[in-house]
Amino acid sequence: MLSLTIVSSDPSALAAGLDVLRGVARTDQAAKLGAQAFDLTADGDRAEVRAAAEAALASLPVDVCVQPTEGRRKRLLVADMDSTIIGCECIDELADYAGVKAEIAEITERAMRGELAFEGALRERVGRLKGLNRAALQTCYDERVRLNPGAEVLVKTMAAHGARCVLVSGGFTFFTSRVAVAAGFHDNRANTLLEEGDALSGLVGEPILGREAKLAALQEEAAALGLTPEAALAIGDGANDLAMIEAAGLGVAYRAKPVVAAQADARVDHADLTAMLYFQGYRAEEFAA
Repeated sequence: MLSLTIVSSDPSALAAGLDVLRGVARTDQAAKLGAQAFDLTADGDRAEVRAAAEAALASLPVDVCVQPTEGRRKRLLVADMDSTIIGCECIDELADYAGVKAEIAEITERAMRGELAFEGALRERVGRLKGLNRAALQTCYDERVRLNPGAEVLVKTMAAHGARCVLVSGGFTFFTSRVAVAAGFHDNRANTLLEEGDALSGLVGEPILGREAKLAALQEEAAALGLTPEAALAIGDGANDLAMIEAAGLGVAYRAKPVVAAQADARVDHADLTAMLYFQGYRAEEFAA
């Protein structure tokens, strides 16, 4: 049995999309999960049903997820930070304080599209921050870092229902430690910016947490809970998130680069992060305040 979930903050698009999805699922039955989401069930091959649903809904500002009904509520959340849980890339914003944002942001974009090896790209970008006063880190956090809509509700709802929630980032522990507290994560993993006195040294702690380390984090966290990766939800937007997204039972591309969107189990291009709760079958009244 498959669950088909449609999510949209646009009431007219949601209504139109629901009618379309009923045709794909060949059913008139739909369960309302909240003002922005409905659930349907269908039989058939997951890949075929997903392809049909996404093709039929392509012209509407809606997000859809097709997955096996059994096991859809996950017991582990592993989430990327930059441009996923928060709305910016911290290294790009730090670069602004160093006066090199344009060149750093270009490297970041290429790395996130999978055009550059993440580890080398990170070393290069951090190298260009050498000499930046460490006070800029707190200033950057205070002035630039904001949780994306739905982030806190997603994390705290899953945690309230017994899931372990871990923030895993190719960014920096200075930011992940603070974002993890703000959003309600149980733990966080990231890279360490090295310092010389009161300034950044231009070096990052080794080994670098990149694509394979994110996958390892998911596997280790699942194993520690006595779970397989099938019980995990992984969310990210960049190429360094792809391995963990592919390994998770539900891997979601959030406002993602094309290389990630093409491989994920589902995409969220329109709704906020609470879409991941609806995908798991949560009703709006179950959301943590």
